[in-house]
Amino acid sequence: MNEQFPVAKFENIQTPFYYYDMDILKRTLESIINEASKYDYSIHYAIKANANPRILSTIRRTGLGADCVSGGEIQAALKAGFPARKIVFAGVGKADWEINLGLEKDISCFNIESIQELEVINKLAVTKCKIANIAIRINPDVDAHTHKHITTGTKEDKFGINLNQIDKVLEKIGKLSSVRFIGIHFHIGSQITEMEPFAALFIKAVELERYLSQRGIFLENINFGGGLGIDYKHPNSNPIPDFKAWFEIFHKHFPAKPGLQVHFEPGRSIVGQCGSLISKVLYVKEGAFKKFIVLDAGFTDLIRPALYGAYHEIENLSSDGAQEIYDVVGPICESSDTFAKAIKLNKTQRGDYIALRSAGAYGEIMAMQYNCRAIPKAYFSDLI
Repeated sequence: MNEQFPVAKFENIQTPFYYYDMDILKRTLESIINEASKYDYSIHYAIKANANPRILSTIRRTGLGADCVSGGEIQAALKAGFPARKIVFAGVGKADWEINLGLEKDISCFNIESIQELEVINKLAVTKCKIANIAIRINPDVDAHTHKHITTGTKEDKFGINLNQIDKVLEKIGKLSSVRFIGIHFHIGSQITEMEPFAALFIKAVELERYLSQRGIFLENINFGGGLGIDYKHPNSNPIPDFKAWFEIFHKHFPAKPGLQVHFEPGRSIVGQCGSLISKVLYVKEGAFKKFIVLDAGFTDLIRPALYGAYHEIENLSSDGAQEIYDVVGPICESSDTFAKAIKLNKTQRGDYIALRSAGAYGEIMAMQYNCRAIPKAYFSDLI
């Protein structure tokens, strides 16, 4: 059993629910802020990882900005108190109403992903007598060595503008009256646990920055996105990512230059380890060849295992019994509603509490109502 979970206090809470350890979140924020400050890096939290209002408010109070990929996320950021001047807006398919919202609120920057999008932003800005700050999102053709569904920086991906189109984009910008070019944006993928992909990105970034400066174009901002992974297999021993090593490698290969602000957009690495999905065992079922633990949580509550084949450490919070082999599944009427196969857990029985760990990122935010199920509620360690 894991003593960091107040199981006795769970008795009056309807499962499944999300449980957030606010101490881990606060220590993670302290770590990233401390390490980023050594190099004067600017950090924008990627709201797509987790938009729980209390999580957002906690992050906002530290002074971080917000990275948004929809109009809804811009609204969530503003409601949580993020200043518009610290909000950046990315995304390959920005709707007109979303662009208008960003213009009306005077957000910091639009990260553009196509020439047509650039034209639309300019047109809408003209009608509002606004000047839109824009950064060009570059597709650097760098393989992040992560799951194919969460890689974003290769030529096969829908994101960004190819390097061989940069001159065409710059030429177009020069002809538009209501956009202001302020920088370059990259994002090569998510859950990156090796430094090699970042090293490949540095080469492309240095080459591009040099090419632009030779043309008399000096960047105000360069945004390297996010992507730093977390340790899904060892959440207890590695609750906080190695921000020190991450920022050190960027500083080593892309040292600071006067007048150039370096930005990052981490999401998972900030909130991933603070959240767990807490579920109750409905049944322990004897199959033909195996034992199934049937939870009251399903892929409607945590879709990552079904969608990506993602791993989450699973713990029985109620048992100290000898370990047995189980498949852990949910109640959804789909065979893909499986959290893990043939894993060792302490002897489990009906009513035991089960924690699916490292679910603070892309857990609650991706929950859905398939099978007419309720969205799980959230509870916090300092309020429970």
